[in-house]
Amino acid sequence: MNLEANLSQIRSLFPVTRELVYLDLGGRAPLATPVRAALDAYLDDCMYGRIDKSVLFETTEKVRDQFAALINCHPDEVTYTKNTSEGLNMVCTAMQWRSGDNVIICPELEHPNNIYLWLNLRQHGVEVRFVHHENGFMPVDAMIAAMDERTRLLTASSISFSPGFRTDLEKVGRACRANGTVFLVDGAQSVGVSHTDVKQMNIDALSVSTQKGMLGLYGMGFLYIRRELAEKLRPAYIARFSIDMGNADAHESDFGGSDFKFMAAARRFDLGNYNFPAVCAAHASLELILKIGTKEIDAYVTSLATKLADGFTELGLPVCGGAPGPHTGQIVTVGQYGSGGDSGTNDELLNGLYRYLLANKVKLSMRRGLLRFSMHIYNNMDEIKVVLGLTRKYIGELK
Repeated sequence: MNLEANLSQIRSLFPVTRELVYLDLGGRAPLATPVRAALDAYLDDCMYGRIDKSVLFETTEKVRDQFAALINCHPDEVTYTKNTSEGLNMVCTAMQWRSGDNVIICPELEHPNNIYLWLNLRQHGVEVRFVHHENGFMPVDAMIAAMDERTRLLTASSISFSPGFRTDLEKVGRACRANGTVFLVDGAQSVGVSHTDVKQMNIDALSVSTQKGMLGLYGMGFLYIRRELAEKLRPAYIARFSIDMGNADAHESDFGGSDFKFMAAARRFDLGNYNFPAVCAAHASLELILKIGTKEIDAYVTSLATKLADGFTELGLPVCGGAPGPHTGQIVTVGQYGSGGDSGTNDELLNGLYRYLLANKVKLSMRRGLLRFSMHIYNNMDEIKVVLGLTRKYIGELK
């Protein structure tokens, strides 16, 4: 589908566009009407006793297929999670760590949920190597240089939640594969809105949740694990769905005996019943995303971000990362990185602008002292002009 040619139709699926200029995808996505309809249908079936669990399992597999198509992998390499953090922990706890191993991470650019789990490994003699950011950019070259023969894993966000720059995943992935190091990516801020090809990027494992770029709900996510890696891992938790019964028609309550075999690849991480409401929501939202295509979505949203960043720069505001470039994705941030928290910044002009935009129905967020604007397919260039116009007016009123 040509996104720009069908933008009016696409925007009509998101009622939020009639109420707000919604630039807070980094926090969560607004629901589209087809997603709401899928949820309503599921809840009606629950209310009137029409639930057919076999149909729900079929939908679960369809959604697994959809996500696999989204990131270019085999469905067997996909398992379900509650959220991004659970997926990261599933990989961490399934690896057989040895004293003297090391993990590489850039702490300033990761969500705390991709830091504490690695620090917890220190009790097993694992070294956590912190490689520090470079003006908000992921220190790709320094991270690669920090690897050695005992580097078991390197982890990085595909797009940081603040300041929101893209990571050169292909470069890191090539280096990790050559070194025999597991490359684990936190895709919370990118998948569904930025084009992601796990094969091209040499990603070994990718953890995401559905409430952001995939336009779904809280409480569900996906974990991709490359087959060759997955089949070397031993899950910390297993259940009936983790076990290969040798019969595709085996019932979920069947017990196959004390000698068991894991399911193929990432399916060995499947546990009990799935989050069926979120599965139904994802079925509808992924259908929309796949119909448009992530290459087109990525290009379109990056063009919006570029226009917004250029406009803020012309108004004299400190745009993180400077002029738009390869680092630009769906997030634009304004301010001095690390100049505050999630509720305020040391720059009073930006504090005031933040409140002014919210009061004028522009939904954005603040992360680590930065104003964060994040976009998806429901946004358009007129909204960018509205935000820049409000910003110009606010600055003008201060003079």
